[in-house]
Amino acid sequence: MEKRTRKPDWLRAKLPSGPGYMETRKNVDEHNLHTVCQSAQCPNMGECWSRGTATVMILGNICTRSCTFCAIHTGRPTELDLGEPARVADSVAKMNLKHVVVTSVARDDLKDGGASVWAATIRAIRHRCPETAIEVLPADFKGKAEHFDILLDAKPDILNHNMETVERLQRPIRKTARYDRSMWVLEYAKSRGFVTKSGIMLGIGEREEEIKQLLSDLRSINVNIITIGQYLQPSKKHTEIDRWVTPDEFKHWQEFGLEIGFDVVESGPLVRSSYHADEQSAMFNLGGNKAVVSA
Repeated sequence: MEKRTRKPDWLRAKLPSGPGYMETRKNVDEHNLHTVCQSAQCPNMGECWSRGTATVMILGNICTRSCTFCAIHTGRPTELDLGEPARVADSVAKMNLKHVVVTSVARDDLKDGGASVWAATIRAIRHRCPETAIEVLPADFKGKAEHFDILLDAKPDILNHNMETVERLQRPIRKTARYDRSMWVLEYAKSRGFVTKSGIMLGIGEREEEIKQLLSDLRSINVNIITIGQYLQPSKKHTEIDRWVTPDEFKHWQEFGLEIGFDVVESGPLVRSSYHADEQSAMFNLGGNKAVVSA
């Protein structure tokens, strides 16, 4: 394990450029959309936007939670944009996407945690683009099944919910979230027949045996897809990087994940939860809710 010094060469990301990037940027701006690519300072924005893909963030860009790893602004949201679902669907249609990822800030200020807006967004995309695979990356709705059901009843194709880190570090890193509650989100979605996915960061203070336990816990509830990437500190106010994880270690965790039964393991320094999401959905023949995977 390599100690933290200056950023290593393997963490160099592709700079935003080219006609694909510019077209995606234009589309996002024209539809007045928020993207997690921008708000969370994703290092893959140049690569993904150049391919014509982006992760749309709904329910505004102010989060009611204050996770110590995340660059998204924390505060009390002042509005609820009910026209957002239609604009998102228009954008997906214009880009002719085969796969769209939709995420959101946490909206603990709303009675249903924003579930009704989630459902409206999924249905609007499905109406405009019936063959597009829809991957959703919601918060935990505080573990309230009646709110989570509102989202699931709209029938997305993939339910993605990130564990982010090992159980011991949940409190200092995620604060409001809980390990058992996030596991419940994934298990509940699986019980309803959805393809499930999660993501974790390395280099934030976790230990090898804790990573093994987390991955094993996810497989015990039949999660299909896991993404594993390097934690990057957004600012001096956020949790410090513990270490730079080498490409060899990421390869080790990919092999371990496949050995214990994950269908897909994306593991590398620049991997994020939406990285190569379009390729992952193709593996399950998703689009229009064509397929579900039970194990």
